[in-house]
Amino acid sequence: MKIVTKAAVLAAVSALSIAAAKPAEAQSQNLTMAVGAQVTSLDPHYHALSPNYAVATMLFSSLTAFDSEARLEADLAVSWKAIEPKVWEFKLREGVKFHNGNDFTAEDVAFTIERVPTVPNSPSSYAIYTRAIERVEVVDPLTVRFHTRTPYPVLPNDLAQIAILDKQTHEGASTEDFNSGKVAIGTGPFKYVNFRSGDRLSLARNDSYFGEKPAWATVDYRIVVNDSGRTAGLLAGDVDFIDQVPTSDIATLRRDKRAKMAEKDGLRVIYLALDHLHPEGSPQITGNDGKPLNKNPLLDVRVRRALSMAIDRQAIAARVMEGAANPTAQFLPAGAFGHIPGMEAAKADPDAAKKLLAEAGYPDGFRITLSGPNDRYMNDGRIVQAIGQMWTRIGIRTNVDAQPWTTFVSRAGKQELSAFLVGWSISSGEASNPLRSLVATYNREKGYGFSNRGRYSNPEMDAKMEAALGELDDAKREVLLQEATKIAMDDVGIIPLHIQKNLWAMRPNLAHDSRADELTRAQDVRPAAAP
Repeated sequence: MKIVTKAAVLAAVSALSIAAAKPAEAQSQNLTMAVGAQVTSLDPHYHALSPNYAVATMLFSSLTAFDSEARLEADLAVSWKAIEPKVWEFKLREGVKFHNGNDFTAEDVAFTIERVPTVPNSPSSYAIYTRAIERVEVVDPLTVRFHTRTPYPVLPNDLAQIAILDKQTHEGASTEDFNSGKVAIGTGPFKYVNFRSGDRLSLARNDSYFGEKPAWATVDYRIVVNDSGRTAGLLAGDVDFIDQVPTSDIATLRRDKRAKMAEKDGLRVIYLALDHLHPEGSPQITGNDGKPLNKNPLLDVRVRRALSMAIDRQAIAARVMEGAANPTAQFLPAGAFGHIPGMEAAKADPDAAKKLLAEAGYPDGFRITLSGPNDRYMNDGRIVQAIGQMWTRIGIRTNVDAQPWTTFVSRAGKQELSAFLVGWSISSGEASNPLRSLVATYNREKGYGFSNRGRYSNPEMDAKMEAALGELDDAKREVLLQEATKIAMDDVGIIPLHIQKNLWAMRPNLAHDSRADELTRAQDVRPAAAP
């Protein structure tokens, strides 16, 4: 069966500086990258976060993978098929070795699937990608069968998210063992050398890698959250490659002969999550007198619709994002599997929003805090400031609280916020991924809603989504995904804002295989071909 998958600047520059000049030959063997988002862990099963996933795909491999267009391809598995409605058989690649020389076998796959849901204190678990598996059958060292609870057509897609570990090395290993480098051992194109959390990761080429060999003997993967610092480092020659190019620097970089740009329409949706958990008053909402309300206005769909209608998405895309985003009313861009044709982002209508608030019993509005990170997504702090002003214009007096990602995501995960900006990269390129993660009712047993930090719940949507996850006919499954998406969007379970365009910049002598899923990886960068 075929699975469809469309799918302080000076200080920063100082931090980027290379301690001593390197000979030209040595420089050609080393790639220095500056990335804009924090890597929170080297444990590939700890935190489902794009920067972590990008690093995981440099150190580890999965059974399947996604190419730069989010199409499914082979990785540690060479083939797979559903031999029964509830049984998938995967044939494994022969001769693969882990970085420590251990052989890769089916036993490692079974061990990995068992480990994923047991990782403690995960802020966003990878268990969502393994919950469908009832048991793993090791047929022989190079054949493994996955028995699912129900027919499950997206299992090959899900397994692309799961880095395979070595049973002998990783049995009993903790997340801290990965972060210290003790067990940061995979089968990926690079080997671990050193990691300083919040600063940089050092890698060396894995000369025994089974796939295409990376162009670089060593990689210096630096975490530079200061936007101007990344650009300045590139133009100063201190780094070779940067991601998350600041929109304010796009024109400058396009004109400067010291750099060139790469861009690609992405699969990251930026949205607002709302508090659906606290019926007797939301933690960051008060009346205009500053006193807590005895009920949560966000549980009224009219209020949620008013908040959405007040947002001028086109203005945000044009002025805040400077064209590096496409306004959206749903999860996915046109052409992706599960996108709803004709469901476009409406123009802002503050007058209609005010009427809805009055109908809901809030003619004079209320006070709310809109939270978000200021160092995670492109222009995130500026986006929440803009939305705060738009909400204030309809009578929702909005205090904006933009803070560092690590602080913000901890508070969001504890359901301490009323309204907040977040993003989600739909790496599989199809709608079941955000439906399960962002709007499905939180259910630890099923693995649903692990990134549903607002705790939205709609049984009708859940039923449609689950039906889609069990439908083997691709055409029927897409219709079910579209119906589930429409239910969640009509109910304003979340408020979609825009889909980011992915931006990178690099030295002119480099080439980049730019990815729709926005992952920034050393294996995707190579010396440019001679003109």
